[in-house]
Amino acid sequence: MRARAAHGHGWWPFFRHYLEMIAAMFVGMAVLGAAVRAGLALTGLEFPARPEAAALEMAVDMSAGMIVWMRYRGHGWAATLEMAGSMIVPALALFPLLWAGVITGDALLVLEHVVMLPLMLLVMLRRRDEYGGPACV
Repeated sequence: MRARAAHGHGWWPFFRHYLEMIAAMFVGMAVLGAAVRAGLALTGLEFPARPEAAALEMAVDMSAGMIVWMRYRGHGWAATLEMAGSMIVPALALFPLLWAGVITGDALLVLEHVVMLPLMLLVMLRRRDEYGGPACV
């Protein structure tokens, strides 16, 4: 089943997909984040204190939730991986600012989330037809 057929056309399906992606992010972050920490605790290990590790772990957890939901909804791999990239690219792009001392580790995590949401929207706008928004005229 093609994602377009599952979503329909118009702005409501587009907006609904955006909300679904945010929900999938939170589910992935909560479920996988807890699993990672539980697994580490069972082995007697602690989560690395490096902010880069925390940022990447969070981005991967959120991406996994989105990947599962997008594939379930019938999206192809190209759109799915673009959406996952919108979670990982902000962290990678912010690392040089962290290393240069321009931002702190806490600021990295906040900025990562602030940048993810508009980047996710841009990825969706790139494929408006797939997500249900009006096609470019």
